[in-house]
Amino acid sequence: MMKIEVLGTGCAKCISLEDNVKQAVKMLGIDAEVVKVSDMKDIMNYGVMMTPALVIDGVVKSAGKLLSPEDIAKILKA
Repeated sequence: MMKIEVLGTGCAKCISLEDNVKQAVKMLGIDAEVVKVSDMKDIMNYGVMMTPALVIDGVVKSAGKLLSPEDIAKILKA
């Protein structure tokens, strides 16, 4: 199962990114665990300086941007 983490401290963009990730997972019909990471220490461990960030299976795919469900779906399919 794919693990998708949304890194963010709870700002509006972070919440929107989490919603968009869930929409993308649903659109693609894939089996994925979506986890919200809000602890700054955990976020810093990824080397992310700007949130929201998207991490797929431990790899940072995007930081500092609010991606659309379509953009996320493209990343997930790649």
